Amino acid sequence: MISSTGRIRTERSRIILEAAMKEFAHYGYAGATVQGIADRAELPKPNIIYYFNNKQAVYDKVLLNILKLFQERLSPITAEDDPAQVLKTYIHSKVSLARDYPAACRIFASEIVHGGQNLSPNMKQAMRKWANRSTTVFQQWVDEGKMTPVDPTHLLFMIWGSSQFYADYETQVKTVINRKKISRAHYQQAAETICDIVLRGCGLNSG
Repeated sequence: MISSTGRIRTERSRIILEAAMKEFAHYGYAGATVQGIADRAELPKPNIIYYFNNKQAVYDKVLLNILKLFQERLSPITAEDDPAQVLKTYIHSKVSLARDYPAACRIFASEIVHGGQNLSPNMKQAMRKWANRSTTVFQQWVDEGKMTPVDPTHLLFMIWGSSQFYADYETQVKTVINRKKISRAHYQQAAETICDIVLRGCGLNSG
C-alpha cells in the first residue's frame, strides 16, 4: 500500500515531468530552464531541484519516458503473428502517438537531430535491443515467404518517419491542409494511407 507521502511524491513528479515535456518541446534542451519548468508546473523552483537535482536529471527522465512510450507501441511479437495485422496495429498506434503526444515526438526528434548526446548508453542499448528484436521477426516473415523481401531495418525507419512526421512537422501539415488543427479524421486518413502503402510494398493484403 502506497503511503500518502509516496502518493504526493508520485503526483509531484508527474506534474514536473509534464511541465518539463512542454518546456523542452518549446525551447529545446539548451533553451529550457529549471525556472521555466517550475513556472509551468506552478511549483517553487526548489521543488524541482528536490525531486530531480538539476535540469539534466529532469531531461534524462523525460527521454527515458519517451523511449518507453515509443517501444510500448509495438508489443513483443513472434514469427507466428500475422504480419499484416502487426504492421497495421503498429502504424495506427504510431500515428496516434503523434496525435496524442506531439511534444514527446518533437523532443526525441530534436535530441536525435542534435546527435543524441543526451541519450545514455543504457538508452541507446535498449533502443537497439528493441529494434533488433522487432526486425528479427520481420526477417523471419520474409524468410518464410510471408512478406515480400524488404530490408527489415529500413522498413522500421520508414514507418517511424512517415508516422512521426505529423508531430515533428505539425506546422507544415496544418499549413498545407489549411487548418488550425489536425483533426482526428486527418490522422485516421494518414494512418490508413501509410498502412496501405507499407502493406502493399510488403506484399500484404491492406484490406
